[in-house]
Amino acid sequence: MTTLKADETRNIVRDHYAKVSTLADKPAATGCCGPAAAPSCCAPGAPGSSLALGYSADDLAAVPDGADLGLGCGNPTAIAALRPGETVLDLGSGGGFDSFLAARAVGPTGRVIGVDMTPQMITRARANARKIEATNVEFRLGEIEHLPVADQTVDAILSNCVINLSPEKLQVFREALRVLRPGGRLAISDVVAIAPIPTEVQAQVDALAGCISGAAPLDEVKQMLATAGFTDIEVTIKDGSAAIVDGWLAGASQYIASATIEARRPGGKPSCC
Repeated sequence: MTTLKADETRNIVRDHYAKVSTLADKPAATGCCGPAAAPSCCAPGAPGSSLALGYSADDLAAVPDGADLGLGCGNPTAIAALRPGETVLDLGSGGGFDSFLAARAVGPTGRVIGVDMTPQMITRARANARKIEATNVEFRLGEIEHLPVADQTVDAILSNCVINLSPEKLQVFREALRVLRPGGRLAISDVVAIAPIPTEVQAQVDALAGCISGAAPLDEVKQMLATAGFTDIEVTIKDGSAAIVDGWLAGASQYIASATIEARRPGGKPSCC
């Protein structure tokens, strides 16, 4: 993909999620991602949609109002095995939902950095942090292909239905490897293609911004991670995936699936447990 085309794609996604952030403050809107008829990575309708993705009632109660925008396709914090004192990076942090859950897990001696390329989302996340006086989490404006994070400073990377939106996925994984410490890990919820995506779907702007047409084939995701330098790569289709993605666009489960993506940067001390 050319640099121009990649930037055009990022602009489409950035504009879309700027609108999402604005609509989230308007309960009468047709849906958190725009018209209800459009493909969307918001689970349909609903209160409780995050529960269906694997979050608990305690998780929802622990974050400030306005953090959970219903934009995920799973719960990356559930597979991250976060420990007190760790530094965590959240790629495409949105309103801060997963960042705040990670901050709770790593505790006051840990640190969470959320990165998002949409200024409106960064503003929202920072306001949410102030609501709960979160002192161990910060939000930075930036692209996940060009992270505003120093080399080898992160223990774990989370991301929730965001990397599929990137026009340069291999570059995302290379940046992830760069900022992880040796032995650091990825814990990602995202969508992958399990069959060719129909041409007419690929041509829809809403399908791109709605976490559908940008999905890379499962085997290609594995190959990109290996090319970037990761080991211990596992991509697992999520139970209940069909219901999730068909809620965005009827029939989408024929060619995309919600998955967990795990991998590790080589090196570091082996875990004792």
